[in-house]
Amino acid sequence: MRPILPRLLLPLLLSAALFNAPGVASARDRDYLPPEVEQAMKRQKVPGTSLSVFVREVGREEPLVSFNSTVPRNPASTMKVVTTYSALETLGPAYTWRTRAYATGPIRDQVLEGNLVLLGGGDPFMTQERWWAFVSGLRQAGVTRIAGDVVIDNTYFAPLGDDRGAFDNLPHRTYNVLPDALLVNFQTVTINAVPDTATGSVRVSANPWPANLAIDNKVRLDPGACKRGAGGIVVAMPEGPTGNRIELGGRYAAGCGQFSVPRAVMKAPDFAYGLFRAFWQQAGGTIGGGMRLGTLPADAKLLYSHESLTLAEVIRLVNKYSSNSMARALFLTMGAERNPGRPATTTAAREAVASFLAQRGIAAPELVLENGSGLSRNERINVATMAEVLLAAYRSQYMPEFAASLPLSATDGTLKRRFKAPEMQGRLRMKTGTLEEVSALAGFVTAASGRTFVTVVILNHPTAAQGPGEAIQAALVQWVFGQ
Repeated sequence: MRPILPRLLLPLLLSAALFNAPGVASARDRDYLPPEVEQAMKRQKVPGTSLSVFVREVGREEPLVSFNSTVPRNPASTMKVVTTYSALETLGPAYTWRTRAYATGPIRDQVLEGNLVLLGGGDPFMTQERWWAFVSGLRQAGVTRIAGDVVIDNTYFAPLGDDRGAFDNLPHRTYNVLPDALLVNFQTVTINAVPDTATGSVRVSANPWPANLAIDNKVRLDPGACKRGAGGIVVAMPEGPTGNRIELGGRYAAGCGQFSVPRAVMKAPDFAYGLFRAFWQQAGGTIGGGMRLGTLPADAKLLYSHESLTLAEVIRLVNKYSSNSMARALFLTMGAERNPGRPATTTAAREAVASFLAQRGIAAPELVLENGSGLSRNERINVATMAEVLLAAYRSQYMPEFAASLPLSATDGTLKRRFKAPEMQGRLRMKTGTLEEVSALAGFVTAASGRTFVTVVILNHPTAAQGPGEAIQAALVQWVFGQ
């Protein structure tokens, strides 16, 4: 999952790039890089113009290393540091989202004589298990049959369109799912295919399986063992990525066992409705009508309200597992809270983050925020600004919640398999970032001496994500750890 980053700078960044051209030092920059880092750069054939590094001990004013620190760089997913910390401070660690169900008619003998309105509140983590809990809670409110339609009101977030493939032409990948005020299970199903030698066929299913998702099974079963060249299953979406139909074709060897592949499918309202209907029917309920989009009528009666995880819990998932969809929901939520009563826009979200940083005294003239997740060719920040954000987080009353959200070296999240030296395990709390041509790392290093260093390194280079980025990061972190 390493999308392509174009090599041409965007017009909106040209002036900043020219002023802070790579290799042009700021007043606080020094030509110095640790020898270990220089050696790693030489081995990886990476020029210094492509690299920015900032290292500063907590409690000290002067940086230990400041190299190309004001050059705007694409930070990839380390931009989530800015989004999650801003959200933690502006919304608070106990902030929650609510998904609500309303009735537009009376309820008699457990029959809703009207429509059911599902009001999306932007919950970033409405998994299938939590959606089932929502359905169960609504059933316990005394409704068995919905005589009318299921109306979905997802106007809490302004529409972002349906083109999930805009970033890298891979609309079926979960990381490309767009935020929606009623996003269920990240619009993702796992397609399963199991050889059935007794019937000479391949059985297919989806988990979860929305009631309005059709799967055409055209897979042919081949006898024999599983071996290279034995064929495979082709997953297609004949109606396009937002359609309600999946087609499975190809040939599959009986000895290959179960085949599973995740796919982002359908439109967000269609997915939410389809899984609602499936779960509602499984719970013994019926629906007389269908699904349509609409807004909540003023006289609708609240039937059930479902509360999300807290923001402190959400940012742990965002940072440890680098969830783009959840980060984008956080970003838009800040915009919604900035302009209550209006659909949340990316413009309002950018204003909310910029206002927060200004209140903390963090000047970030180079900052470019597109969606707050880092899954962007446009987003830019410099390592000095990123370090200022991390230092502000370190001084914050919410530092425990923020620190707990960052991956731990050799322990969990995106650092689970990195920095495995026994003495370093669990002593790094750092966010990773990787796109094609981008490799970044930002966070806190607790050195062997017990001193804590804010450390940020961003490499923008054609080979960055092919090994050089991690090699340079390893050299830098090892050096910082020895301080």
